[in-house]
Amino acid sequence: MAWIFLAFAVSAEVLGTSLLGSTDGFTRPLPSLLVALCYGVSIFLLAQAVQDLPVGLCYAIWAGVGTATVAAIGALFLGDPLNAAAVAGIVLILAGVVTLNLSGAH
Repeated sequence: MAWIFLAFAVSAEVLGTSLLGSTDGFTRPLPSLLVALCYGVSIFLLAQAVQDLPVGLCYAIWAGVGTATVAAIGALFLGDPLNAAAVAGIVLILAGVVTLNLSGAH
């Protein structure tokens, strides 16, 4: 169940981060509320996941997968630039998460 909590925590964080641009600097109430709600849900679900999984592993997955996913969403749907260095950075982030997971640290 902890892995499901973690997956939904990542999803909520990605959704919230993807909606940040629509808040117009938190001057638009509805998008701002949605971002805050997404982040709140994400942190709540992350807290549930760390009850059964190591906090370092959960945070690495939450942050790493979230960062890589937001970068991909930004490039594919929001017009954000994505060059070779950015792709290499994303690959390194994901490699770090996989390495941490496979290292038996959990």
